[in-house]
Amino acid sequence: MLEASGLFKRFGALQATRGVSLKLETGARHAIIGPNGAGKTTLFNLLAGEVKPDAGQILLDGRDVTHASPDARARTGLGRSFQRNNLFETESVALNLALADIAHHGAGWHVWRRLSADRAARARAEDVAERVGLADALARPVASLSYGARRQLEVALALIGEPKVLLLDEPTAGMSPEETGRMLSLIDGLPTDLAVLIVEHDMDLVFSHATRITVLNYGEVLFEGSPDEVRASTLVQDTYLGRDSGTC
Repeated sequence: MLEASGLFKRFGALQATRGVSLKLETGARHAIIGPNGAGKTTLFNLLAGEVKPDAGQILLDGRDVTHASPDARARTGLGRSFQRNNLFETESVALNLALADIAHHGAGWHVWRRLSADRAARARAEDVAERVGLADALARPVASLSYGARRQLEVALALIGEPKVLLLDEPTAGMSPEETGRMLSLIDGLPTDLAVLIVEHDMDLVFSHATRITVLNYGEVLFEGSPDEVRASTLVQDTYLGRDSGTC
């Protein structure tokens, strides 16, 4: 469903990614981990279309999207959450979801004027809210939600377009243990045919939910394998010891 081949990206003197390649099959549960400065966020943004690679190729469901915009990738089947909330704070959960649905289906902004009459958009919003545990919060403004509920809404926004591939950027970052538990349940309940790629620092989440893990270091793939193979790798263990650098 998603294939990256030989991705390179430089920011000035910093080579953020160096020939990174990975593949996600249908229904994959794949995680990207690595020390600070390993290039995880850069790789994520390359896949999402937020930045363009200097070299390499990205295929989404067999289509070349290397130079496609984020919205074009979304229409091709890519959904993503953000590390930081990107929501209409003063509007309701239902309106946030309905607007995302309308945008995904290519309707013009004139639809906003008659949004209350758009039954299909409302129905899809209610369905996705139910799937992520926000059915009781549809009428609430986003500003009134807890941090964890906002992260659930971010995932809902990514799911509204029924993607084939879902990118989750630090889905449990900053959450309380209770909120983390709800997010893990949400991830557990994602469709089994949906390919999921997670960038995450929470190793409990990674090793309990990923079936394959890519370890980055200085912008390169250091190791890739099953959770058991990653746990057993002395190379991976050594990479996590005594490292201090900024994220990229």
